Amino acid sequence: MKLKAKELVKVLLSEQKVQQKELAQMLSEKAGKSYTPSGLSHKIGRGTISYDEVLLIADILGYEISVNRKP
Repeated sequence: MKLKAKELVKVLLSEQKVQQKELAQMLSEKAGKSYTPSGLSHKIGRGTISYDEVLLIADILGYEISVNRKP
């Protein structure tokens, strides 16, 4: 299944029952950079969230992302 970054983040948040507001706070703490709930929501909604941010979100929520070669 192919998911865009914004779809992936939404799925992970839903599975872990974490709200974007909570995620923004966790990101701020872990990255040492300020993330506001509205700013994060806009990034996710516009699809402008970076790969590094997606990796960090996955890590915070207890997931890892891997890349596999196509068969």
